[in-house]
Amino acid sequence: MMRHFSAHYIFTNSGPPLKRGIITTGDDGTILNVEETSGALRERSSLEFHNGIIVPGFVNCHTHLELSDLKGRIAVKNGLSDFIKQLQAGRRGSPEQIHTSIRSADNEMFREGIVLCGDICNTTASFPVKKESRISYVNFLEVFGTDPLTARDRMDEAEPVMRIAASADMPFYMVPHSVYSVSLPMFRLLRDKSKNNKVTTIHFMETPGERDFIENRRGPLMTLYREAGITAPHGAFVPDHIDAVLREVTPSGNLILVHNTFADRTTVRGVMERSNLFWCLCPNSNLFIEKSLPPLTLLAGEGCQIVTGTDSLASNSRLSILDELKTLQNHFPQFTLEEMIRWATINGARALGEEERFGRIEPGTRPGLLLIGDADLANMRLTDESRIVRLI
Repeated sequence: MMRHFSAHYIFTNSGPPLKRGIITTGDDGTILNVEETSGALRERSSLEFHNGIIVPGFVNCHTHLELSDLKGRIAVKNGLSDFIKQLQAGRRGSPEQIHTSIRSADNEMFREGIVLCGDICNTTASFPVKKESRISYVNFLEVFGTDPLTARDRMDEAEPVMRIAASADMPFYMVPHSVYSVSLPMFRLLRDKSKNNKVTTIHFMETPGERDFIENRRGPLMTLYREAGITAPHGAFVPDHIDAVLREVTPSGNLILVHNTFADRTTVRGVMERSNLFWCLCPNSNLFIEKSLPPLTLLAGEGCQIVTGTDSLASNSRLSILDELKTLQNHFPQFTLEEMIRWATINGARALGEEERFGRIEPGTRPGLLLIGDADLANMRLTDESRIVRLI
């Protein structure tokens, strides 16, 4: 059965916002037609008019579903090194409890209008939920290891996860965790394993201690490794973040740099030599861990392609892209709502290689339709009360 939707405004991502336009969809949610009315909407049978703004479904480019049982168990604002310590020392639930928390997190994302998600996997714990989910997932099988002598062994440990993902017919890519947690030999083994990646992701410049560790072998991360008995000798890691992106991460496909909380102009300009580069912001997680936000004005000014993520419930109270956009708007009011919606929809779909289906309200796409209610329509801004209603 065809349905017809209209609202005060429609953000299609294929042109300027439509005032009281009309979207026609088919039984499966495919967009059949988008009609421009120039604001002169006439009554018609079966037309559903909604107060607010209709946008495509949200894209969450970064989360860790398998950490969902750690919600509320990590202390806030103590820095990344302390966060890692708490993750390592944290008591995890039983397999049943972990499964229940993952299912709950998946349902929360669906309610919050997320239609496509890039999820980090260190285990297979999230796979059963994803197989039944109403959300489309791109799975990033993450590897890390700081000891150059055990790089091949650590790569081999990821093989069972890869085999199970393949047997379950789940789209996946092997990816490095971060510049500071992957030895140079492991980077090079992984580069060969990921040479055909359509998408790669890496945690990037999440803490100021990353640079201090990589370049000087000191700081909180060095202390963390020392306490774990890891020596981290010079020559065992990449010399800097630019070198990692341009020489050690696979050049294949898209690359999503995640967090970027402490990115600087020199690094941004250096890594921009790579094509198909996307910058994922998870502001609520950054405030939770480091009490800092990424330099959005710098990133946008340098022409970076911005996308959004939530990170995990270990470092966030909710998996809501709308909440992330509210935080960005509150701290960077110069950016328009239309710009931010593009970051959270079409840019994310492009980053995950799924722009043919998601991110745009155009005939032939199936992006899902969301209503942003309780927005400030006069100024085209989100409010604290703004909320998501799924239309499709």
